[in-house]
Amino acid sequence: MSKRDYYEVLGVERGADTKDIKKAYRRLAQKYHPDRNPDDESSAERFREVSEAYEILSDGEKRAAYDQFGHAGVDGQAGGFGAGGFGGGAGAGGFSDIFGDVFGDIFGGGGGRRSPHAPQRGSDLRYNLELDLESAVSGTTVDIRVPRHIECDRCDGQGAEPGSSKEACPTCNGHGQVRMQQGFFAVQQTCPTCHGGGVHIKVPCHKCHGEGRVRETRTLSVKIPAGVDTGDRIRLNGEGESGINGGPPGDLYVQVAIKPHHIFQRDGKHLHCDVPINFIDAALGGELEVPTLDGRVKLKIPAETQTGRLFRLRGKGVKPVRGGPPGDLLCKVVVETPVNLNDEQKDLLRQLQESLGGTNSAHHSPKKSGFFDGVKKFFEDMKP
Repeated sequence: MSKRDYYEVLGVERGADTKDIKKAYRRLAQKYHPDRNPDDESSAERFREVSEAYEILSDGEKRAAYDQFGHAGVDGQAGGFGAGGFGGGAGAGGFSDIFGDVFGDIFGGGGGRRSPHAPQRGSDLRYNLELDLESAVSGTTVDIRVPRHIECDRCDGQGAEPGSSKEACPTCNGHGQVRMQQGFFAVQQTCPTCHGGGVHIKVPCHKCHGEGRVRETRTLSVKIPAGVDTGDRIRLNGEGESGINGGPPGDLYVQVAIKPHHIFQRDGKHLHCDVPINFIDAALGGELEVPTLDGRVKLKIPAETQTGRLFRLRGKGVKPVRGGPPGDLLCKVVVETPVNLNDEQKDLLRQLQESLGGTNSAHHSPKKSGFFDGVKKFFEDMKP
């Protein structure tokens, strides 16, 4: 079947410059890329046709040969491999393609060898963001500085100094892959000369040194929704590494971690805090002010409160980022033993102790009495 004119395939005029050809290729490659059109054979064929046209028209020498002689001047320079040895192959539909299809299916390639000139999506990036509890609960906006690679504006991502040209890699003939064959068996691997790029750059771009991309640090403003917690991720579409050969950029994932708080401990949508009280308030009862993220609230302590008792303040926790009612604040009472007593205070405590019946009063200290009764029984049971 005869091939279509490469200019017609890309939809550009014969006098189109490199930028117009690249722009047309990007648009069509993204439209017909197999990843966007799974199980669509017509799109896959169109993608191969577009890639082949771009491979010829983006190379100055190949384009000149095509303009002068048509397809006859470039046959064998686009798609397929040569006859054998390094850089050799069996041509379209031959052993090389079968080899790539089989091992591509086994290792997840899904369609054989990827062309070195095909668009490749940029890598995703991750940024670790630490937030204080208050900002995570209420939501905020933060500025972050993210280093990443972007397309070089001097060479438009080509890697070659403007005015110079690229040529096909002499080792792999521009395919990015080489194979060694002995009899029926063959091993295919990335070309050691061009590292899979398929091209040799005569004069590397002075700005990117032939990489086609340069590193920049960009400041981004990130909106943090209320209620985020440690482990949550915020995705910023298209803010990752730039793509290769016109591929789309990757994404940036902001990974959230909440800093420890000096008062509260977070457990999902609930908050916990310890509330120290003196033993007088614990014994007689009273009213305390306890902190919440919304301000102070009064907490009534009933008489005879024991250490470790939990008081629940409903709705004073965190409103979940995915919706739903806010959690609660759980206050744990911790009875504090008085310290730094003077002689008079010590005497008063001894008098109190005597009025309570001494150190073995079961009536006023039932838990203590029960504990030591249990200890006594334990040792008695151990006796032969």
